[in-house]
Amino acid sequence: MEVGLLTPAQQEQMVDLLLALHDHYHAGRALDRVLVRNHLLDNLCGPDSQIRLVTAELGGELLGFAAIYLVYSLVEPEPAHQRQCVLKELFVSPHHRSQGIGLALMQWVARYALDNGCGRIDWSVKSSNARGIAFYESQGARLVSDRLSYRIVREEIGALAGW
Repeated sequence: MEVGLLTPAQQEQMVDLLLALHDHYHAGRALDRVLVRNHLLDNLCGPDSQIRLVTAELGGELLGFAAIYLVYSLVEPEPAHQRQCVLKELFVSPHHRSQGIGLALMQWVARYALDNGCGRIDWSVKSSNARGIAFYESQGARLVSDRLSYRIVREEIGALAGW
């Protein structure tokens, strides 16, 4: 299995994985392939994007991916802790799960984080994703019990902005 940054030759298969990811979160809600492809090329792989898409490929087939980005800490100025890696998404195609693909992606991300001076990797997981939680904990991850996740969506953003 080859794990590395997304290449132009992998982009069409990456669209397939993004469609599968969408179906994972929004089962039965159709999404236009052209819209997803444009989002991948213009935004996720665009010149302003800080996201790195990491793919796992075997025999020319993309099996899964991780999406990561790096940030600097505002509260940890020590060199060993001042940079952090954020895992935005880890997704393995449903028919390729439990084959070591998620582990291979996480190992690549861990090496990338260390190579780039990161002192930690942060991510969130749905509380209902027992399988994902068990996987992350088996890799040594710990629940950050003193943090909560908040969100506002478009309507609330507009209200907050006074629009």
